[in-house]
Amino acid sequence: MRSIKLTIQYDGTDYNGWQIQPPDTSDYRKQKNIITIQGIIQDAIKKITGEDVKLIGAGRTDAGVHALAQVAAFRTDSKLQPDVIKRALNANLPDDVRITDSCDIDEDFHPRYGAKSKIYFYLISGSHMVSPFLYRYAWRMPHELDFEAAEEALRSFKGRHDFSSFRGSGCGAKNPVRTVMDASIEHLNAIDFMTARLGGDFIKIRIEADAFLRHMVRNIVGTIVEIGRGKIKPEDMEKILLSKNRKNAGPTAPARGLFLEKVIY
Repeated sequence: MRSIKLTIQYDGTDYNGWQIQPPDTSDYRKQKNIITIQGIIQDAIKKITGEDVKLIGAGRTDAGVHALAQVAAFRTDSKLQPDVIKRALNANLPDDVRITDSCDIDEDFHPRYGAKSKIYFYLISGSHMVSPFLYRYAWRMPHELDFEAAEEALRSFKGRHDFSSFRGSGCGAKNPVRTVMDASIEHLNAIDFMTARLGGDFIKIRIEADAFLRHMVRNIVGTIVEIGRGKIKPEDMEKILLSKNRKNAGPTAPARGLFLEKVIY
C-alpha cells in the first residue's frame, strides 16, 4: 500500500466545507444535499480505484471558504502513476475543484499534523459596488476604515496566545493556544483577474500560524473591521485576547472572503 499526496484548489462557494458531515438519520433528504470537498474527492477516487479511502486534509475549511493550495493524502493499493491519478480525478470532479498536483509520499506523512504552519488571507472590499467577478470572494464593507488603527491592532496577534476570544462555537480543539508567526494588512487599489486589473478599494489581511481554531481568522477579521470603524479601540485588542471570552471580540466575518493560501511543511 502507498500514500498519495494531493494539492487541491477549490471555490468553496457551493460546498458545505471540507469535511464530510456525520450522518443525520433524522433527515436523510437533507443529508443527501450536504456536499463537501472531501466527500466528492473520495467519491472520485473510488470511481478510479474502486477503493473506499479516507482522504485526510491539512485543514478543515468551513462552508464557503476557498483554497488555493489545500493539501490532502490517502492510502491506496492502486498502481496508477500520480500524474494519471491527477488527470483521472480532474476528469471526475466538478470544474470548481481541481487537483493541481499529485505525488507519492512517505507513508508516515500526515497533512495536518505534519504541517509547520498554514497561511490564510481574507479580502475586504470597501467599494459600494463590487465587480461581478469578485463578489463571491470578498466581504463588501462600504465603510471607511481606519487603516492605521487596524494595523496597530493586528500586531497584537503575533506570538503565542490563548485564542479563546476568537474561537467559534463547536470547535473541537483541546488546546486554544496558537502561535501566530505573521499577521499583516495591506491596502490594494486593484486586483489582477485573468489579463485585466479590477479597480476598487480592497484590504487584504494575511495570517500565518502553526494551527487555527474554528472560525479564528474570520473572528479576527470581524474584530479588526470593528476597530477600523472605531467601534473598538486598537489598544483594547490585548484585553480582548486576555479575557478569553468570545463575547468581547467582534462578529464573525463572512466565509466568502477567506482563502487557505498555503500549507508549509
